[in-house]
Amino acid sequence: MQLGVNVPNFGPGTDPGLLRDWARVVEGLGFDLVMVSDHVAVTADVAERYPEPFYDPFATLSWLAGVTDGRLRLGTTVLVLPYRNPLLVARMSSSLHRLSGGQFVLGVGLGWARQEFEALGVPFGARGRLTDEYLWAVRESWVKQGDGAAAPVWVGGHSEAAIRRAAELGDAWHPLRLPVERMRSVLERHELPGFAPRVALRLTDEPVPGPDRPAGVGDLEQVVADLRELHGLGAEAVVLDPYHGDPEETRRPETAWRALTAVSEAWRRSS
Repeated sequence: MQLGVNVPNFGPGTDPGLLRDWARVVEGLGFDLVMVSDHVAVTADVAERYPEPFYDPFATLSWLAGVTDGRLRLGTTVLVLPYRNPLLVARMSSSLHRLSGGQFVLGVGLGWARQEFEALGVPFGARGRLTDEYLWAVRESWVKQGDGAAAPVWVGGHSEAAIRRAAELGDAWHPLRLPVERMRSVLERHELPGFAPRVALRLTDEPVPGPDRPAGVGDLEQVVADLRELHGLGAEAVVLDPYHGDPEETRRPETAWRALTAVSEAWRRSS
């Protein structure tokens, strides 16, 4: 099972130097995958948690590919698919996949920020339908390009529609910040092409009780146990997300780096 990291590509502390440092820390700790998020119009509802500067995911990943050694996979978690013409997404994705030596993962979702949809002129209520249509169009475009080694598509979300979308149009289901038991229940009820969750990474000094504890939240022993359970459920990759929603965290990446170091070392010892 591969381990990845969702790197903040936004916020007051983020600049090219820090993004480079993030990539080198992730690479140096032996992680397999670095992923970034997506917003286009940073409207008020987005800016509360993900403020400017917000670096475009394709541009950021292309740049990171050039400052790392080529071993790391690169991905989006998640690209808001209804925001862009699907033929543009297909072209940008296939270009990045080829230029990175087949290292790109296209994680997609339907989005949540109503004001951002309005700013972009995209109907919020149609985002599910548009995501389905656009995914079909992306895959058809890859076929027409003769791209036999297209980027894998990870489909985010955990509604019934999202799970159906992952089963029909994706290469893996990519749920975000769910408890292990919730993911287990979905996997037991649905036949899915793959499983690659993104989990919160919040280390605590004491164990966190309760059945609703999100995977990745708790003391180090709990987090490593979560990773073992996800591996047992067939996860091909798990993406750790050390950002907790306070933009000021982007000025203090050392806290996240310490948590990633602890998990990386503990996971290697237990494997």
